[in-house]
Amino acid sequence: QVQLVESGGGLVQAGGSLRLSCAASGNFFRLNVMGWDRQAPGKQRELVARITSGGSTNYADFVKGRFTISRDNAKNTVYLQMNSLRPEDTAVYYCNAATSVFDYWGQGTQVTVSS
Repeated sequence: QVQLVESGGGLVQAGGSLRLSCAASGNFFRLNVMGWDRQAPGKQRELVARITSGGSTNYADFVKGRFTISRDNAKNTVYLQMNSLRPEDTAVYYCNAATSVFDYWGQGTQVTVSS
């Protein structure tokens, strides 16, 4: 089992920045891919960014150049630095971590960007 605890969400003005963190704990050998998805009200959940244990990354087109994903393997923690935030980035952001067997999800953290 893997437990994921997110932090760092909140309210920010358009153009501002936030940094999300997600710490994984539990009984696992290794976390392969970690990342973030988001879900806005009335919309489907969508992928934001992923990072492998080796540091390879991929991003949704709508965040390229604005968001940066990183991870600390020693701490089993993944981060999402979000810059130049827009009102359309308002959503609940969910952390994801994948072992070789299962995918795990956090409870989500609210990000609200005011115009």
